[in-house]
Amino acid sequence: MTVSIGVTGATGRMGGEVLAAAADRDDLSVAFAVSRSPGDEVEGVAVEDAADFADLLASHDPDAVVDFTGPASCIEYASACAEAGVAFVTGTTGLSEGGFDALREAASEAPVLYASNFSRGIAALRRAVREAVPALDGYDIELTETHHNAKRDAPSGTALTILDDIDDVRGDSERVHGREGEAPRSEGEVGVHARRAGDIAGEHEVLLAGNHESLSLTHRAGSRGVFAAGALDAAAWLADRDAGWYDFTEVLE
Repeated sequence: MTVSIGVTGATGRMGGEVLAAAADRDDLSVAFAVSRSPGDEVEGVAVEDAADFADLLASHDPDAVVDFTGPASCIEYASACAEAGVAFVTGTTGLSEGGFDALREAASEAPVLYASNFSRGIAALRRAVREAVPALDGYDIELTETHHNAKRDAPSGTALTILDDIDDVRGDSERVHGREGEAPRSEGEVGVHARRAGDIAGEHEVLLAGNHESLSLTHRAGSRGVFAAGALDAAAWLADRDAGWYDFTEVLE
């Protein structure tokens, strides 16, 4: 069965990657694509005005929508999909607690899958972190993430997810964002560092150090295409699910 999808943010970095990845797949077809700056085609797909999103949902009736936009736009698209009963996959980061509440509300009417990162490698990194932290009890932990110079939110959504993983297995920790001046380390804190440079797709490193040794767990994405591929896997998997809240780990499993 071919799954039809709608794509938001089509003229953005990730929207273009999603359309490019979809063009190479036989199990997916693009029903429509929208942007707040409509215009020329992207990967052979006409980009329509995001203001017409609800009407496009009604006329094209896609199986799922894939979203990489901004927090406000993400919620608007999710609400429209909920009203139409269309599956919604989003990798938009920078959402507030209220934003997540709105997504979960949408999940009461349609299947919603949120992931801060759609990389299979990041999923493996998270599993490794959850095993390493309790095995190295008492070791100092530092997390560093690096992204392209246009990324807005810091720390990255993936970094925040990894920090939550650490807290889940070690207990809530104080998160210290960078250091300046006299800043001795406190017991149990986690240092968090965000770097922005060039066109780096995404790097995350978790450093554990103590007992005269150190362990570094690192993931580097060579292209944004890896995130697009994962999001499309999620859309194909989510399309025929019941309304509810889903996680990318369920797709991988």
